[in-house]
Amino acid sequence: MQGISTTSILLILGVYFLFLMLISYFTSANSKNEDFFIGSRKSPWFIVAFGMIGASLSGVTFISVPGWVTDSQFSYMQTVLGYLLGYLVIAFVLMPMYYRLQLTSIYSYLEQRFGVRSYKTGAAYFLLSRTVGSAFRLYLVVIVLQKFLMNDLGIPFAGTILITIALIWIYTYKGGIKTIIWTDTMQTASMLIAVCTTIYFIGDGLGLSLSGIFQTVSESEYSQIFFFEEGWSDSRNFFKQFFGGMFIAIVMTGLDQDMMQKNLSCRNIKDAQKNMMTFSIILVFANILFLTLGAILYIYASQHGVEIPTRLVGGEPKVATDLMYPTLAIQHLPAVVGVSFLIGLIAAAYSSADSALTALTTSFCIDFLDFDKSIAPEQTKKRTRLLVHIGFSFLLFFVIMIFYYINDDAVIEALFKLAGYTYGPLLGLYAFGFFINKGVNDRMIPIVCIAAPLITYILDSYSTTLLWGYKFGFELLILNGLLTFVGMLIVSRASGKPIQNLLSKYHF
Repeated sequence: MQGISTTSILLILGVYFLFLMLISYFTSANSKNEDFFIGSRKSPWFIVAFGMIGASLSGVTFISVPGWVTDSQFSYMQTVLGYLLGYLVIAFVLMPMYYRLQLTSIYSYLEQRFGVRSYKTGAAYFLLSRTVGSAFRLYLVVIVLQKFLMNDLGIPFAGTILITIALIWIYTYKGGIKTIIWTDTMQTASMLIAVCTTIYFIGDGLGLSLSGIFQTVSESEYSQIFFFEEGWSDSRNFFKQFFGGMFIAIVMTGLDQDMMQKNLSCRNIKDAQKNMMTFSIILVFANILFLTLGAILYIYASQHGVEIPTRLVGGEPKVATDLMYPTLAIQHLPAVVGVSFLIGLIAAAYSSADSALTALTTSFCIDFLDFDKSIAPEQTKKRTRLLVHIGFSFLLFFVIMIFYYINDDAVIEALFKLAGYTYGPLLGLYAFGFFINKGVNDRMIPIVCIAAPLITYILDSYSTTLLWGYKFGFELLILNGLLTFVGMLIVSRASGKPIQNLLSKYHF
């Protein structure tokens, strides 16, 4: 890195982690076991709103979204606009129900609505999705850390993973969500400062003012947002991305224990709704910043003759657009940009991984160990929760190592995509629960929820043949949820435990 020694980098990162540890120390003081799960339901809504930005963006957004601009322009904003509609559904349909039922794990709803097997199926799908998804996001970040920092220190890839996960465990094991609410705020700020710093210095290198940067980007080939011309065959089609974004927001925020756990830690439903609305508005501007960064990165690279980085895949070089930002930040721009990038990268990794580790621990303790029903002593529960927390830390380590040994981007991305299929059954389960005033044959629900993703995968694999050239994009999630919904209709029944349609209780 230009003008900065490895020792200086380690010192800067050490100071960063010192702040995380201090936050952990003060927020976890006198914490009870249940504070780990819901933070005593006293979290300030505005702190939750700002901190959720970092958890939503994650390392994938921090590294990959700027790289997408070269192929997809600003089409991702169509998905972001769809998020807004999804967040309205979360704020005024899902969250009132979660608060009314006083849920710690949001999947407890499925037990009350359908039965134990439906409940365990939904929770199991979350554990699978979040484990693979979190491992994938951490894997991308660890690759960058390994290439630009750890190799110089002689630390192997496995060591980098262990250090990364161990640090997360240290500052979350005691306070849990009570600590994460505040560390996420610091990490969100670090990410946004890194992006703004990079944009400023790239603009300076191009001789552009702040207004000149945005004018240059708006006039560039990368700035197109809306895509209607190519029709349904285009993966960037507005309607596919907008409605795909809406349902992605509903399932990956509203039906995700990780994201909802933060909202459930607010004082009341009104605060939680204010948090969600504020968060959604900030998120739109944050994504505009990341896409602007992507465009200005490629403009700078073109004018200064910087080639798009490559990585070896199967012995062959392959373009790696997700390395464009780190390459320019660390090797071609002033040292302050490299430092802010590294801090932002660490923040991006930790803002999603720390809350994921806490959410996985919460879901397993509540949904599978029945903490909310257990009469075991508090100390016994605390010891068990600690062991579960350690267990999921090691599980993340092993999944990341599997990605490392696969060493094939196409296979790894396919695994990540397959993990995304598991959100479809959650969409179908909750949609049926809200809109259909019937019970189901609870024993058949696991079969329905396995069949739906499999059928979705087959349709996706052969869509061009079966559907006259149609190619699926984000709307795969909708198809998956619809198949689950239809399967539940098939196994539904009017008899069983009395169930009232909850939708009538809430107002849009």
